[in-house]
Amino acid sequence: MKGMSKGYRNKTRALLRKKVREHGKLGLSRLLHTYNPGDKVVIKIDPSVHKGMPHRRYHGKIGVIVGKRGRSYEVTVTQGDEIKEVIVRPEHLQPHREG
Repeated sequence: MKGMSKGYRNKTRALLRKKVREHGKLGLSRLLHTYNPGDKVVIKIDPSVHKGMPHRRYHGKIGVIVGKRGRSYEVTVTQGDEIKEVIVRPEHLQPHREG
């Protein structure tokens, strides 16, 4: 067996798998939702949309919207002791509901 590939999406087979009821077209409400700076969001990667997809290490992370760049949003996420800024398209974002 050859060595493992070191591509951008390695080890994502299970992480980015959709359930049966999640297959199909993406809802418009998810695309057209407008986020304002300061809003909390959950980065939930949609594997059917490759554009604007963040790295898999940010999947499930909660971040704060900082601004907008084109159609994408700039989201700050804590990773360990560092604060990272990730550029994510709205297909991969969900509003964070506390409580």
